[in-house]
Parts: sequence; structure tokens; C-alpha cells
Amino acid sequence: MSQKSVCVYCGSRNGANSTYSNAARAFGTMLAQEGWRLVYGAGDVGLMGEVARAAQSAGGDTFGVIPVHLLRREVGKTDLTRFVITETMHERKKVMIMNADAVVVLPGGPGSLDELFEALTWRQLGLHDKPILVMNVEGYWDALHDLLQQVIGQGFADGSLADFITWVDDPADAMSTLRGFLT
Repeated sequence: MSQKSVCVYCGSRNGANSTYSNAARAFGTMLAQEGWRLVYGAGDVGLMGEVARAAQSAGGDTFGVIPVHLLRREVGKTDLTRFVITETMHERKKVMIMNADAVVVLPGGPGSLDELFEALTWRQLGLHDKPILVMNVEGYWDALHDLLQQVIGQGFADGSLADFITWVDDPADAMSTLRGFLT
């Protein structure tokens, strides 16, 4: 049985609520304890840094992917198990998703939304069939959930789009759901 890998999209900032950082740390720890590899954006700032440091502290395997132009801005975390530098953001996203068995989205900003929507669009187009989980910590993604329902309701996407995202509330819920998908 090969090691499972989970791609995590999350903020390069910590956000206004400490619960987001707590969730990132807990999830990184749980991934490592499960023996699953963390695949993420290779930054050492914000929630990205939190999830990676927690996974490392728990003995986890870490695979980070960062474009050259973000090495300084996101403080490229070079002490990962595997550290990949890409030329472009698009290449970064492709390498991340192609090296993962599932995607989990924690709170984040425009970059996290970009990553989620690319993974969601690729899934809709049949380019992958990996599970996509959105961790709705303290209701952070409620407005996104409503927006996607509106997109479907207004006829801009098929109702099956909603089936491509699994909504979870916290790290424990995410792990339980991932076990169902990956084992």
C-alpha cells in the first residue's frame, strides 16, 4: 500500500481568528499521525507554515511546492522532506494536485480560492476524481457555500457541482471523512 498524500490549500496569513491557526496545526499533526504526506504551497508563513510545522513536529512527510517569485514573500520552507521550486503559479498548482490523493481547503484568501476553483473546475471537467474537502472552521466558508448554491440555482453549473465538494467543520471531521475516501 502506498503512502497517501493530502494537498492542503490555506492562507499565507493567519487570519483574524486564532481558531484558524489552531485548526491548521491540529490538521497537520493529524495528517502526520495518520502516516499521510502533506502536500502544500511550501510557505513558512500564515496557516501554510502552521500546518507544515505541525506535520513536521509530529514526524510527518512534507512535500512543498513554491514558484520562484514567491520564495521570499512566502518564506520558502526549505527544510521539508521534499521542496520543489516551479517557474509559475499554474505549474505549482498542477504539481500539488498531481502529487495528492485528496484536497483539503482551510481558511484562506484569494490564493486559496484560486486553488480551490482550479481543483473544482478540473474535477468538473473530468481531469481528476480526487475528493475535495472544504474545512469550514467557525463558518469561515459559509458565504462560499451559499455562492456555489446560487451558481447552481441560477443555471451556471449543473447540480452535480455540489457533489464535488464535501463540507467539514474541523480537523477531526476532515480526517474521518478522508479516511472514508482514502482507505
